[in-house]
Amino acid sequence: MTTGPGEHAATPHGFELPPDDQRLLRSLPPPEALAWVAGAVGAGARVTAVRAMEGGTSSAVHCVDVVDRSGRRYALVLRRYVRADWLADEPDVPVREASTLQVLRGSPVAAPELVGVDPDGGASGGTPALAMTRLDGRLDWSPADLDPYLERLACVLPRIHAVPLPGRCPLPAYRPYALRMHRQPRWALRPRVWEQAIEVLDGSPPGRAGGVLIHRDYHPGNVLWRKGMVTGVVDWANASVGMPEADVGHCRANLYGRFGSEAADRFLTMYHACSGRRDYHPYWDIAAAIGGMGRSLDDRPNLADEAFLEAAVRRLGA
Repeated sequence: MTTGPGEHAATPHGFELPPDDQRLLRSLPPPEALAWVAGAVGAGARVTAVRAMEGGTSSAVHCVDVVDRSGRRYALVLRRYVRADWLADEPDVPVREASTLQVLRGSPVAAPELVGVDPDGGASGGTPALAMTRLDGRLDWSPADLDPYLERLACVLPRIHAVPLPGRCPLPAYRPYALRMHRQPRWALRPRVWEQAIEVLDGSPPGRAGGVLIHRDYHPGNVLWRKGMVTGVVDWANASVGMPEADVGHCRANLYGRFGSEAADRFLTMYHACSGRRDYHPYWDIAAAIGGMGRSLDDRPNLADEAFLEAAVRRLGA
C-alpha cells in the first residue's frame, strides 16, 4: 500500500516551535560547550562546523564536526539538557542516557556511541551535556510506502528488548508519567472516557515484575532511515527497564496522530508477528496518551488524541 499522512495529520513533533523554544533549542551552543566537545575527542582537537538538528523539544541537539590534531575527522552530536523543569523532575537524565549508550555498545541495535558526559555542566558552560557519535540517516515522517515503513519500525523493537542488561543495571524501573491533573481537559467531548482512562492509569501497569530494556520514547522522530531502511535509533534519555509494550504503546500513539488508526493497528499486528508476543493490554495506549497530563492540556485541544483514548477505553471491556 502506498500512502502518506492523512489530510489532517499532526505536524511531526518538534518541527514547529514557538519563538522562545526556537531560541532555547536551536541557537548555537556557547563556546564553552563546543570546547568541551573538542576536548572529549582529545587535546588539540577543534570544532569545524555546528548546526542545529530538527525535531524534538526536550533538549538542544546539534551536529558538531571535530578534527583532531592528526587531521582525523569526527561526526558528533552534542546534546544539552537545557530544560530546567526536566532536570528538576529527572536530575539523573544525563547519566542515564550515558549509561544506556554503554549498555547498547556492541549490541545489534544501531545506536550512538558515548564520547563524553558532563552531568552537571561544570565543564560545558553550565548546562549538563552529552557528546556521542553521529549516525547515518535522516528522520522520515512521510514515507512513500507505509506498510514496509511500519513493519521495519515494529521489527526494531524486539532487538532493543533483547539487549542483555548488566547484573547491576544502572537504569531505573519503568514507571508511567505521573498525572498532574485528575480530570478531563476543558475541551473534552467524552468526559466518561477520560474518567475511565485516569482510573486505569492510577492503577498498576499490567504484566510481570522485572522487565527488559525499553527505549521509553520510541516513535518515528527517534528513528533514522536511509533508502527505506532503518539505520539507527537515537534519543535514549528516557530508557528504562520494563514491559516491552510500553514502547509499543508510545509508538502507536505517535503513529495514530500522524497516520491514523489503521496505521497504528497495523503496526501492532506487525509487532506481534516479528516479536512472537500476542497479548496487548489497552493500559499501554492509555499511558502513552495521557501520561504526565497537566493543566496545559486545557489550552491544546486535540480530538485525535481523545479518539485514540476512547478506542483504548473501549477495549478494556472486550
